Amino acid sequence: MTRTIKLAVAAAMALGATSAFATNGDHLIGLGAKSRSMGGVSIGMPFGAESGINNPALLSSVKGTEISFGGTLFMPNVKYNANDGNGIQDSAADLNVIPEVSVGNKVGEHFYWGIGIWGTAGMGTDYRSENSQSTMNMVTALQLMQLGVPVAYEMNGLSVGFTPILQYGALDINYNAMGTTVGEGLAQDLKFTYNFGLSYNVGALTLGAVYRAEIPMKYKGQISGATGPFAGLGILPAPFGDELTQPAEIGVGFSFKITRDNTIAFDYKQVKWGDAKGYKDFNWKNTDVFAVGYQFEIDGYALRAGYNHGTQPIKEADGTTQAGAAINVFNLLGFPAVVEDHITAGASAPLTEQLSVDLALTYALETKVSFDTSALDGMGLTGPSNEVKHSQSGVTFQLTYDF
Repeated sequence: MTRTIKLAVAAAMALGATSAFATNGDHLIGLGAKSRSMGGVSIGMPFGAESGINNPALLSSVKGTEISFGGTLFMPNVKYNANDGNGIQDSAADLNVIPEVSVGNKVGEHFYWGIGIWGTAGMGTDYRSENSQSTMNMVTALQLMQLGVPVAYEMNGLSVGFTPILQYGALDINYNAMGTTVGEGLAQDLKFTYNFGLSYNVGALTLGAVYRAEIPMKYKGQISGATGPFAGLGILPAPFGDELTQPAEIGVGFSFKITRDNTIAFDYKQVKWGDAKGYKDFNWKNTDVFAVGYQFEIDGYALRAGYNHGTQPIKEADGTTQAGAAINVFNLLGFPAVVEDHITAGASAPLTEQLSVDLALTYALETKVSFDTSALDGMGLTGPSNEVKHSQSGVTFQLTYDF
């Protein structure tokens, strides 16, 4: 068992934390193939070892020892138009790999523990191959990965779970504009945080609640370096700070077995972007996320489908002011986390008595957003407005071993 855990962790670290456009802000809609195939539901729907990061209280669904290993091939499609006569520009950051390893173990009648490494979030664009001055040849990449050790205690249907987490983050922003080349190289940070969860099972109904604490990340020289030239020209009143705190989340959910083979699930959570340092400087707001999923399961085989809606967190700033127009440019050019609606599907099948394969397909419908940037029109940075179109597709593949 110990050797298996070491191999799984080493494999995940070798894949690394790649940047990607996650679908609720910069967060993936779900972690693990089963959750992602059901629209990201995970607060009241037990998924074995996967639940260690989603709702640690549901780790109590592990029957013995379970290991899930896999990853997501993530393919964002981002098109930017500054409306300055240069037409539509395509971001080359269109293919990413996001690893996941989850281990769960029942060690007594009531006690459970696990370990896992998960690529949880990220975003980025790449306009190095575009010649339009309005894209500034901007390249951005935010990468986030979490190492967690979930524990859970269950008695009489009530389960309490806690996951201490070490988060690794890396941020890189560089561009060329106004005769200035901006880029400090990759900045990294490590911070501790935690997830706390509750669940209660009574008959066919499972209820769940989670709280995810904020994570105060800081990337030296990145945000201050990127906003510094705009402050130097008086466009911004001062450079922004280098804090980029991952926001706190609070959520509730349930799953209900309509029959032995048919299950529905629903999640609601609020993500506190508007309270997080860094994000609130760029005018992000708190958002609500709703997810619904369905599962048909018989004899180890399963079919799943889901839908996820998360209001996009970027609030348009006042583009008739230079500061507001600059914020609008940074958001839509470098961090266009604007998609809202996602359709998902997936399946599981046994390969042996102990080994099964899980697959999830996700698609985020194209979202088109246009912000006012008129205060910067004529400076060579943008036209009277800028616009982004963003859609996503993803494939998650996972092997799960029970013993």
